[in-house]
Amino acid sequence: MINMMKEALGRQLIIDAWGCKNLDNDDLVKNMLEESAKACHATLLSVHTHLFSPQGISGVAIIAESHISIHTWPEHSYAAIDIFTCGKEVEPYNAVGVIKRIFSPEKITLHEIKRGVPEDESENG
Repeated sequence: MINMMKEALGRQLIIDAWGCKNLDNDDLVKNMLEESAKACHATLLSVHTHLFSPQGISGVAIIAESHISIHTWPEHSYAAIDIFTCGKEVEPYNAVGVIKRIFSPEKITLHEIKRGVPEDESENG
């Protein structure tokens, strides 16, 4: 059983953004990944995107503290964004403002998952 009192190794934000603009613009998707890493105080290592035909983009920013990824469905004005970070200096919530500024979503839903929460050895028998 997981003891929630212990500190997680990482946090993962799962963001659904609806009613978005600019989801088929590769330069803006790259900018979002780069600016999100900076806003989170993460160490950006690389950015890679792939444009699909006829539309849509998948992209990832590899950060020293894990990754930021996006998958876009322009035909539905929808983007799925994951921000997975570790370390106490990184603040994944800071990326939300960047996402709002670049994609102008009408609605965002956000879920946080604690990752790598140590198990209490006394509860494992």
